[in-house]
Amino acid sequence: MAELETRELEYFVAVAEELHFGRAAACLGIAQPALSKAVRRLESRIGVKLLERSSRNVTLTPAGEALLHHGRHALNAVSAAVEKARRAGDRQARLRLVIKPGGDANLLSGILAAYGGRPDARQVDILFGGATDRADYVRDGRADVALLYAPFDDMTGLDHETLTVEGRVAILPPDHRLASRSQVTLADLAQETLPRWKGVRWTGAPEAGQGPEVTDLAEALHMIRLGRTIAMLPRSLAQPMHSDLAYRPVIDAPNSELVLAWSQDNRRPLVASFVIAAVDAARAT
Repeated sequence: MAELETRELEYFVAVAEELHFGRAAACLGIAQPALSKAVRRLESRIGVKLLERSSRNVTLTPAGEALLHHGRHALNAVSAAVEKARRAGDRQARLRLVIKPGGDANLLSGILAAYGGRPDARQVDILFGGATDRADYVRDGRADVALLYAPFDDMTGLDHETLTVEGRVAILPPDHRLASRSQVTLADLAQETLPRWKGVRWTGAPEAGQGPEVTDLAEALHMIRLGRTIAMLPRSLAQPMHSDLAYRPVIDAPNSELVLAWSQDNRRPLVASFVIAAVDAARAT
């Protein structure tokens, strides 16, 4: 089996993404002839042609497309392994927690206080992620732990502890047909249109229509005010409530869970300590 060096893979991915040897060489900080020679050497070693070259352009062969797809994952895995190893060996390392702004169900202050009281506590750096990328922060080593919402976030490759379980609320325009009710059911929402959250699998009412794609709560609220959609969210994510919209409990919707998640292969003592403190703090509320 041909051995593949990380540097060779980096060179190939740069060319495959740019489809131009000159631009790729500039990005890598090496001479173009050296880059061209390295890619040809790679093709020779693995025994397949990766690129079609002409005087005007560079294109990927099917083999090149396959190596680009898997090569990106391989390079990301190597980077994550190095970062995790570096942090595991750093006794002065801080713990990094990634959250969505407002996505802590008002538990974070108590969690930090509980962790800060432990004799092995370290400095905690708070990182802010988007609606869908926080799990990736943990998987690739940018963060040690994350606050995520189940069943919305992808838990692949992660372990987690549930901190709180909560119901969901429907967010409606004030003149909506359901706004006059004190509570609603999934059947009430069956003919409604709910937004599609970018990067999040569909978790709306089973028979509801899928409406406009949104990336965050601000976009969803704007669409609700325009009458283009309604939304159904975990109760804590629907706060603070806006006076120009109606918020009604969906009494038979499946509950959502706020969870603390970490990589399955992360066995660092500071992560375990933080998890224990977080679970204890959540139970005490």
